[in-house]
Amino acid sequence: MSAFLTLPIELLSGVLEHVIRPSQLATLCLVNNAFYSFSAPVLYRRAFIYSWHKDGKLKVVKLFRTLSEHPELAKYVEQLSVKDFPRAIATTEREGIMSLCLRGLQNCINLQAFCWTRDGSLSNSILEALCSLPHLRDLEINGHSDGYYDHRTLLQFTRLRKVTLILPGIKIVNLLPTWAARVSQNLRQLTLVCQSTTLINDKVLEALSVHLTSIEFIYLIGCPKVTHKGLWSIISANEGRLLGLGMEVLSLSFDLSRLAELCQQTKALRSLQSINIHIDVKSASHQWQQHIVDLLASSPLQTFHLTLLAGEPAVDLSDTFCAMIVNSHSNTLRKFSVDRMRLSMDALKDICNRCTSLERLFVVMQHEDLDALGVSLSLAQNLRAFHATRSLGLESEEALVVPEPKILALVRKCSWKLSQIGFYTRVKQVDRVAIRDDDGNIRVEPRLVPYESPEIPEPFLVVRT
Repeated sequence: MSAFLTLPIELLSGVLEHVIRPSQLATLCLVNNAFYSFSAPVLYRRAFIYSWHKDGKLKVVKLFRTLSEHPELAKYVEQLSVKDFPRAIATTEREGIMSLCLRGLQNCINLQAFCWTRDGSLSNSILEALCSLPHLRDLEINGHSDGYYDHRTLLQFTRLRKVTLILPGIKIVNLLPTWAARVSQNLRQLTLVCQSTTLINDKVLEALSVHLTSIEFIYLIGCPKVTHKGLWSIISANEGRLLGLGMEVLSLSFDLSRLAELCQQTKALRSLQSINIHIDVKSASHQWQQHIVDLLASSPLQTFHLTLLAGEPAVDLSDTFCAMIVNSHSNTLRKFSVDRMRLSMDALKDICNRCTSLERLFVVMQHEDLDALGVSLSLAQNLRAFHATRSLGLESEEALVVPEPKILALVRKCSWKLSQIGFYTRVKQVDRVAIRDDDGNIRVEPRLVPYESPEIPEPFLVVRT
């Protein structure tokens, strides 16, 4: 410890970037004034309340009381995410909590990203407070405004670069073209999460496309009235600037073949780096795998995510398809992710061998293939995260648990860069420990520790952007 205290204090900032858990950062704040000055900004940089957190209502009150009573701490907040908020409470109590939230928000003068998704909990006063924050560029809200906030208040947000709307109501859908016109110079990412509502359709996207000529990321999730025609209106107006594209649970009439043909003819996706695709095999052409390859032919793809529509029977992803994706994108691919579709061990080995920049690999595999997995993963020299989910229909609870000694043996065959590994519903972090042997030589051994990050592990995300 004495040697540690002699290090230049400026190094502490870099050290703290590797401290993940908020509770640990809070403890570091109590060491001394120097530690506090470096730890407090990191601790308060991101504040979040998720729906699965215990005592969510109490945490909302505690968080916003701190932000309202301590502006010196609120100024550190750059990201604020509230995905749970008490609704079934007395009017007077609700007013008190909302007043607390309002004062706390006004103190977050450096806030850059704001997320508030609980249906029926967002108020107009909260939106108006956000409008006054000079650095806000990322807004994620529930779009059901009726009776809760004035949808026209959104027109005041003209500096946003990223907008996510959850279940937008008819008033906000009708407002979208006007809002897009006002924010078009700055907006770079738009995400519409509709689930089963039919308000977002081709006509809405065509009206938006006039103003989204500088968009870089477009994600459409659960929009059953959107076909390839509506999406093409956005892509074609973009003039090849698109970097990220999400097509998840769209219309049964969506013609992937026609979209691929249009994109091939114009090379409209020549800048695309990331794609998320959901496939409904019942309605898709039997050549859908070839259509995906054609769609991405001109793209310098870094992130590839493909999933089968929930409820569909298990599907084996062909080795030929995987090979074609690797043939086209082996030099650029950093993430390969497949959900609800099984990969063969031959395909997995080919991906690990030829995608030399691969960092994240999320696949579906048979439990009996676990023993052969190490050979494939040892070929991925830059792999940082790996997760294997189970094949559909696997019901044995015993088969859902992979013993830690077996996981650790697998980790030893992987790149030293591997920091996260998971099987089925469990995720572990990989730490490295320096060990001095009897001869005085030092070796580094991996060990498995509980997942500490407050973020949801990426393989478990419902919405991927």
